[in-house]
Amino acid sequence: MHKIIIATIAVFISAAAAAETVQDVNKNVVIRQPYQIEVCADKAVSGDKTSDTLKGALVGGAIGNNITKNLDNGAAVGALLGGILAHNASKAVGGTKTVCNVETRYNEQIEQRYVYSIITFMYEGREYNLQFVK
Repeated sequence: MHKIIIATIAVFISAAAAAETVQDVNKNVVIRQPYQIEVCADKAVSGDKTSDTLKGALVGGAIGNNITKNLDNGAAVGALLGGILAHNASKAVGGTKTVCNVETRYNEQIEQRYVYSIITFMYEGREYNLQFVK
């Protein structure tokens, strides 16, 4: 149906009009294609000895409580000594650690796509513009 209308307009224009031009209108479309990549980076790691100290204090408190059953503060002294010994024996050191994550990135490509056409013509001294799709 559209082709019949366009053909009729073309015949009408060619018979009675002058200075006709047809211009295609395009738009840019961004095509994104995803891909995944593993990205690794060095992160700083602290030499935190807190967990070792707490574990030593818990074990030392339990041992101190059992050894000094009838004495006050036996568990507290055992916890203090256990925490100190565990802190000194801890092998936790600061430094760097390589951490890797998978990231999704995109390759982008710009394509021109047809939208519509405009025909411009003169008829009886007036300029006309008609939009149509091929």
